[in-house]
Amino acid sequence: MYRYYMFNKPYGCVCARRDDRYPTVMDYFTELNNPNLSPVGRLDRATEGLLFITDDGIWNQDMTHPDRKKEKTYEFAAMGVLTDEDIQQLETGILLKGAHSLTAPAKVFLTGTALLSDILPSLHPEIQEKSRHNRPDHPVVFGQITVTEGKKHQIRRMMKAVRCCVISLKRISIDSIKLDESLKPGEWKEWFLN
Repeated sequence: MYRYYMFNKPYGCVCARRDDRYPTVMDYFTELNNPNLSPVGRLDRATEGLLFITDDGIWNQDMTHPDRKKEKTYEFAAMGVLTDEDIQQLETGILLKGAHSLTAPAKVFLTGTALLSDILPSLHPEIQEKSRHNRPDHPVVFGQITVTEGKKHQIRRMMKAVRCCVISLKRISIDSIKLDESLKPGEWKEWFLN
């Protein structure tokens, strides 16, 4: 019988079985003694949130295959301002540096704004350190973005293309599956297919 685990991936670990430099998501599952477990897709080291771990290779492939166009929604905070034109560009497609075609259409929903000085204490210490050289009154925009692709650092690169720098990124859902809000970063629970 296959096993499925919903994991709230914390900042700083990588989606790999082993890594020489950083902790891995699999380090959180060693107590299960199941060598067949692997992460379903990838979140970069600085991205938090919903990640599945399973030993079901077919389900893993179904969840991550580009043809399936799974909707992945993220909460973000980014230094900069998103104008209506920027949002329209993100929603219709961005030509990323080095790419030959536009990104698939995204959905963007803004939830607020702040100044960097207001949110700096709530950011991961590593991001705080990297952000200290910016002006305290630098504008920050908050929102949600939904994509159906999984290009490397896609959301960060899309935001950079509209002059915004992502300083916090958390996946909150894949299609209709939402991250259990009771799971703290680094916590997981067994999850059952419907």
